[in-house]
Amino acid sequence: MGSKFKNFGLIGLGMVAGVAVSMQFSALAQKEATQPIPLKELQSLSNVFGLIKSSYVEPVEDSKLISDAISGMVTSLDPHSAYLDKKSFKDLNESTQGRFVGLGIEVGMEDGYVKVVSPIEDSPAYRAGLKPGDLITRLDSQPVKGLTLDEAVKKMRGEPNTKITLTIARKTEDKPIVVTITREVIKQQSVKAKIVEPGYAWLRISQFQEPTVDDMVKKLQGLYAQDPNIKGLVLDLRNDPGGVLPGAIGVSAAFLPKDVAVVSTKGQMDDQNVTYYARREYYSGRTLSDPLSKLPEAVKNVPMVVLINTGSASASEIVAGALQDYKRATIMGTQSFGKGSVQSIIRFPVNAKEPDFAVKLTTARYYTPKDRSIQARGIEPDLLVEETAEGDGLNTFRSREADLQKHLSNDKDKEISRPKVDEQEEEKKLLELAKKVKPLEYGSKEDFQLTQALNHLKGLPVKLAERKEKDADAKSEKSEKSEKTDKSDKSHGNHSEPKKK
Repeated sequence: MGSKFKNFGLIGLGMVAGVAVSMQFSALAQKEATQPIPLKELQSLSNVFGLIKSSYVEPVEDSKLISDAISGMVTSLDPHSAYLDKKSFKDLNESTQGRFVGLGIEVGMEDGYVKVVSPIEDSPAYRAGLKPGDLITRLDSQPVKGLTLDEAVKKMRGEPNTKITLTIARKTEDKPIVVTITREVIKQQSVKAKIVEPGYAWLRISQFQEPTVDDMVKKLQGLYAQDPNIKGLVLDLRNDPGGVLPGAIGVSAAFLPKDVAVVSTKGQMDDQNVTYYARREYYSGRTLSDPLSKLPEAVKNVPMVVLINTGSASASEIVAGALQDYKRATIMGTQSFGKGSVQSIIRFPVNAKEPDFAVKLTTARYYTPKDRSIQARGIEPDLLVEETAEGDGLNTFRSREADLQKHLSNDKDKEISRPKVDEQEEEKKLLELAKKVKPLEYGSKEDFQLTQALNHLKGLPVKLAERKEKDADAKSEKSEKSEKTDKSDKSHGNHSEPKKK
């Protein structure tokens, strides 16, 4: 059992700029090399090191050369492996607890700029109007191009009540947007809930953190205290970038039968080949009590819809995949991000409480209970419903895992990447739409996808995306033709089996 606890991996998306990309530290065993050390290549590395030390125009510290070499080696593997110096390691550790100092944005890199993946709700960045897809081109007076993502993140972090000016490029705007944001201590509430109308509840998880399972239990208790006869529940995982694996297991276990498999991981090392079950030891860590034991019994059977979109990644995809495989909930929205890889944090020195540095290394892939690989494919909704009645807005422009350079491949299924928007007219139409659409507040009366989820729970018609409706019409037409043919055959006494061609 103990070895399984060691393998909880980091399953967040992107890097952190004052945002909690949640994690668990892995005591990943460093097995002895099973292959000969490449002496020739290491000699070349040593020669280049010596050349820089003796011939570069300015003196360079040994520690910088070594750390940069390690960083380059790790970051060349895939978009999620990274080198963490002492400060970055500390920041990442603190972020799992949902409390940190910064701006409140999840970020990645695109074309050399810092890309906003998602602003945290109620954070300084959120209040300043930053949107998913924004490109940060300058930090104060310094251009972002030329900085690594880690360097840019360090500049965005800082002390509480200090200010930083961001220059933003937004596809819907002709001119750069300049905004000054005050850093603050951010206490992210990862779980929100409310009764949206009599008999129907909305539960939102914006990120999976260490307190998420306990917070979810409290919110569900409050919902059932307010309305003991809840007829339908909407679990909202839109724009949830991921977090800690125990949180994903705990949320899944709240709605699934006890002891069923929730997710599995597969990697090179034996201790990365693990199946995680809906059991207390997999989501409550060292705590002996089971937080899910406090849930109302009705939670196990309440009809559910799970909302996902392009920004739903990693831990949120694990939850959606598990509930979909067991047909416990209807998955609604648009295809998720496809972040189905495990990142383990390895300290150096390995057993040090305060290491000199750490490596965030991709060590395994995630699989749903039916052994579907999430990586670079994501979760496809049962009902395809776009963000608004007019379309999916700027979500059309958002990248998925399969769009990232050097992404880890899906080892089971064909990867799915959205068709590129190449036609200028289509792009222009979407940009004009984005200018008109007001920022969406999840859980509000204007939340189109939530409205469709409630319609589904009530047995009312759901406004599906246009291409889905066409597919449904085609299937219906085919079914009608088949039925007519079947009736015709029966009327003529034809009961023979169709011939194979």
